[in-house]
Amino acid sequence: MYDRPSENGAGHYSGFAGGFGFLGGGFVLECCAVQTGRLKGRFSFSFKDSFMSVNHYENFPVGSWALPRRLRRPVHAVYAFARYADDLADEGAAEAAQRLAALDALREELGRIGRGEVPQTDLVRRLNDEAVAPFALPLQPFYDLLDAFSQDVVKTRYQNFAELADYCRHSANPVGRIMLHLYGESDTRSIAQSDGICTALQLINFWQDVAADWQKGRVYIPQDDLAKFKVTEEQIAAGRADFAFQRLMAYQCERAFKMLKAGSPLGRTLKGRIGLELRMIVVGGQMILQKLDACRYNVFEERPVLAKQDWWLIVKRAVMKK
Repeated sequence: MYDRPSENGAGHYSGFAGGFGFLGGGFVLECCAVQTGRLKGRFSFSFKDSFMSVNHYENFPVGSWALPRRLRRPVHAVYAFARYADDLADEGAAEAAQRLAALDALREELGRIGRGEVPQTDLVRRLNDEAVAPFALPLQPFYDLLDAFSQDVVKTRYQNFAELADYCRHSANPVGRIMLHLYGESDTRSIAQSDGICTALQLINFWQDVAADWQKGRVYIPQDDLAKFKVTEEQIAAGRADFAFQRLMAYQCERAFKMLKAGSPLGRTLKGRIGLELRMIVVGGQMILQKLDACRYNVFEERPVLAKQDWWLIVKRAVMKK
């Protein structure tokens, strides 16, 4: 259970070890996340070289030990597409109109695949030859990713959680869905659980990066929640983690925690190393929530991350959740 802050401070998790387990890792769930610059700083721990999230995909299973050999080439092709598109939206000094035009060109390339034509770029031709065609992957998740990247170019505020969740539906959930299709586990229940985990991990990253995102001109905390808890953007700019901010962040983290827990059965549905990896990644997400609570949500002074010494506990919890 997750408690909101009392008058004496921030809330706390009890029974925290009983959550679930993976993601974006062999599965990508920080999938989580495909948003601007998000490919670049997800959960920081020893899985870093194996995963990448759609956000310089730290949680993307590129080279992951848990990834079956037959899936490595298609996963690399998917990663290359998402990484390139993310960079179009976020890197360099191009104007917004130029970024959007470049993303539209990728949409047209996907359209060629859908029409049975040969893509004109090596990037999308490889995506089709190594992933889409041999695995009959649906194209909609790729379009969704491009929509999220386009949104990154033009949108920096979210009025309510429904808006933010819709962004996550495009930025985070598609990668999880693609991986499920590659694994042959794309039934309705698995997709729903994957979506929940992906969205939760994306949210966790947002709450880790409140300070960093402010420096980029972005605020992912819903505007109506800021008003509800009487927290202003000026307070974020000043880096003030007072009681009102703690309550606001506890509320956001509680929502992410519940999403992770609801998606947890997927870590047992997926068998073998993939299931173990999924459980490990989600345990990692839960530990980040725990660390956010432990620092009283003062992300202005310290960005909670997973350290190498957390590895053994992550493995232990993931194995126990089998």
